[in-house]
Amino acid sequence: MGLFKVVKIPYGIVLDAGSSRTTVYLYQWPAEKENNTGVVTQTNMCQVKGPGISEMNKESWKNLMKCMGIITETVPLSQRNSTSIFLGATAGMRLLHQKNEAAANIILVALQEYLHSLPFDFQNASIISGQEEGLYGWITVNYLMGNFLEKNIWNAWIHAHGARTQGSLDLGGASTQIAFAAPDNTRGKDLVQVALYGYEYNIYTHSFLCYGKNEAEKKVLAELAKKSSNWSHINHPCYPAGYNITMKASDVFGSECTKSQAPAQNGPERNITFVGQSDPAMCKRLVRRIFDLNSCHGKENCSFEGVYQPPVTGDFMAYAGFYHTAKALNVSGSNSLEKFNATMRSVCSMDWKTLKNSYKLPEVHLKSVCYSANYVHTLLVDGYKFNSDNWENLNFKKEINNTSIAWSLGYMLAQSNMIPAEAKLLKLPIPNIAFAALLFILSALIIITFMFLIITLVRFCY
Repeated sequence: MGLFKVVKIPYGIVLDAGSSRTTVYLYQWPAEKENNTGVVTQTNMCQVKGPGISEMNKESWKNLMKCMGIITETVPLSQRNSTSIFLGATAGMRLLHQKNEAAANIILVALQEYLHSLPFDFQNASIISGQEEGLYGWITVNYLMGNFLEKNIWNAWIHAHGARTQGSLDLGGASTQIAFAAPDNTRGKDLVQVALYGYEYNIYTHSFLCYGKNEAEKKVLAELAKKSSNWSHINHPCYPAGYNITMKASDVFGSECTKSQAPAQNGPERNITFVGQSDPAMCKRLVRRIFDLNSCHGKENCSFEGVYQPPVTGDFMAYAGFYHTAKALNVSGSNSLEKFNATMRSVCSMDWKTLKNSYKLPEVHLKSVCYSANYVHTLLVDGYKFNSDNWENLNFKKEINNTSIAWSLGYMLAQSNMIPAEAKLLKLPIPNIAFAALLFILSALIIITFMFLIITLVRFCY
C-alpha cells in the first residue's frame, strides 16, 4: 500500500473559434470541484495558425490538428476520456451564419465530428451569441480577480466580503463586447440578472457586431473608397506617409459589414490603392464617421447606434484587442487619457520610415497602428463614454495569474456547472471528524493554558 494518495487533476478544453484565429485553451482544477473559485488555472494554450474557422482551408485543418496533438499530449492518458472539450464560435461565424447559414452549419458539423473523434469527453460545438460572449468575459475577469469568493482563515471558500466586481471590455476581430454590473434598480435592454454563489448581479452586456478591430478597419477603407472617383490613388489619413497598399475591392466590400457600401459600378476584382498621409486630425474624423453617434444625440444613457447603456462605473479590465493596441502604443496598464492622446498624435504624425524605426511590430500591424489607436479611443471615449476622470479605472491587461483573460474560461465554468446559482460557500478543508478532533484538542489546550496562567498568578500573589 502506497504512503501517498495520487490526486487527479481534472482538465477542461475550450476552443475559442474567433473571427481571425482559433485558440485552444487547456484548463485544470483540483479533483474535487467544491464549487470554488480562483483555483482553475490555464495549463496550456495553442494558437492555431491561419484564419478563423469561418474561412478554414486544408492548411488550417492541419494546424488545428497539430494544436490538438499538443494539447492531447499535455493531458495524462488516464484522464483524457474524462476531460470535457467545448468549442465556442464567435463573431466570425455569426457573420457567416448571417450570410450563409448552410455553410456555417457544414463547418460546425465537420468540427463536431472531428472533436468527437478525439479521446476526450466532447460536450458542445456551437455559435455563441454576442451577449453570451460579453457575459462569459465578465465572469472570467471577476473569477480570476477573486471577486466572487475568497478563502477564510480555515482555507475554506466564502463570499468575498465587500468585494466589488470589475467591468469587462473585450475587443475581437469582428465584434466588441462591454459588460459591467449596473445598480440593482437599473432596468432596460441588455440587462441580465445573473445568480452566482447565491448572490444576484444585475449585468449590462452588449456586443457590437461589425465593430471588431478588423471589420471596423474595413468600414474605414469602405468609407474612403465609396467617396473616391479614382481608386488608383486614395489618400488614407491613418496610414503613414511613404506607405501605400493595393488590394482587391472584395477585400474591402466582401464582408457582411461593408457590402451595403459597395459601389454598383465597380467589380470585386478591381484594385484599390490607398496612399498614406500621416494626418492625425483627418484620421480622427474619418474613424469617428464609421460610428453612428448621431443616433444617440439628445438621448441619455446611450453609447452609439442608438444602443442603451447605463453610465460606466467602477474599474474595467480591457483585454484582447484593447490590450494589444495599448501595448503597441506602450500605454498598457492604467494610464491617463492625456498620455493616450499624446501618444496617439505622435504615432499618427510619423512617416513610414520613422514608424518602423520607432515601433518593432510586424508591418501588417504597424501600418494600421494609427487607425487602431483612433478606433480604440473613439470606441472608449465617444462610444462607451470614458473620460479623463475615469480613464484611470481602465486596466489594459492580457492575463491574470498566468491565465489569459478570455471569454473561454467563463464559458467552461458555466457549461460545466462550476459556478452554481446557489453555492455551498463554506467547505472545510479537512474531513468533519478530523476537524472535530482538532477543535477538541485546541479547546483542551486553551483550557489547560488558561488554568496554568491562573495557578501561576495565584502562586505569584501568595
